[in-house]
Amino acid sequence: RNHIALRPSSAASWTRAELAKSIRSRNPYSVNLLLGGWDPTSNTPHLYWLDYLGTMATVPFAAHGYGAYFSLSTMDRYHNPEGTLEEGLDLLRKCINELETRFIVNLGKFKVRVADKDGVRVVEL
Repeated sequence: RNHIALRPSSAASWTRAELAKSIRSRNPYSVNLLLGGWDPTSNTPHLYWLDYLGTMATVPFAAHGYGAYFSLSTMDRYHNPEGTLEEGLDLLRKCINELETRFIVNLGKFKVRVADKDGVRVVEL
């Protein structure tokens, strides 16, 4: 909005404040979201979970929707904070496999975007 580059923590805090302000307006935002990014000052990734009330939490992994009921348990079991990109993609494949086994909806194709120190790119599963 203001054309100022923000670190992930600053962007998450600003978004949280805007969501919190909007619940007192005539047209509140009704959105839950995940906000992630790479912080170049500390060379670390960040992931934030925000809800429509303006609640914010730093999380090591996350999922949304009905699929989250199945995939969060898989992530909780196999997540490795020091893992490589390939290990993360393997975990994502395990989550998709769990959803294909247990979920009643045909999931179709997935597009994966990776945000890291090299920028944002699309990765094939």
